Amino acid sequence: MQPKINFGCYNGERLFKIREGGVSIEDREIITLFFKRDENAIAETEKKYGRYCYYIAYNILYNQADAEECVNDTWMNAWSSIPPNFPAVLSAYLAKLTRFVSIKKWRDSRRIKRGGGEIALVYEELSECIQSYTTVDSEIETKRVAYILNSFIDSLEETEQKIFVCRYWYFDSISTISKQFGFTGSKVKSILYRTRKKLLTYLEREGVNIGNR
Repeated sequence: MQPKINFGCYNGERLFKIREGGVSIEDREIITLFFKRDENAIAETEKKYGRYCYYIAYNILYNQADAEECVNDTWMNAWSSIPPNFPAVLSAYLAKLTRFVSIKKWRDSRRIKRGGGEIALVYEELSECIQSYTTVDSEIETKRVAYILNSFIDSLEETEQKIFVCRYWYFDSISTISKQFGFTGSKVKSILYRTRKKLLTYLEREGVNIGNR
């Protein structure tokens, strides 16, 4: 069975590594602290994943104070959910929690003022494939669609896969992705456009509702 790719980033530097499977010893120790209800679990989690979660939150909110608040909420949500949950991949579990609270905060702030930065652009792009950009995350979070999206991502060529995840999971800007891969902005946009078209075809084949076309 082919190992999964684990995507991580610290201070904007993307670390693409192959995960051999299972939970690392260090992560297992952190999770054990959560299960023991030892408050050192939060300190150790912040030490290892603080910058990683902040990067995700800031890419969504573009506001330092809001991003820091969402990271703190992530630790509280992790404390509340572990146990009973035992994350297979702690970094991915924390990333999901961070995205959830950050997107909720973005939506709340958007009700007050217009705009939205990179996340609004990302949602607009994904609206080509999923019915409405305001319901993108509710669609993605369903187990069936999540499984289909994971299968689609696994089917992509490595560079295409990484660029897709940078844009639509981490909400990286086109310029950030261009610098990371050494491509022009036009080339990154072209790769993303072709990948979205592939995704559209893939979703149609799987019977996913893609809205009006």
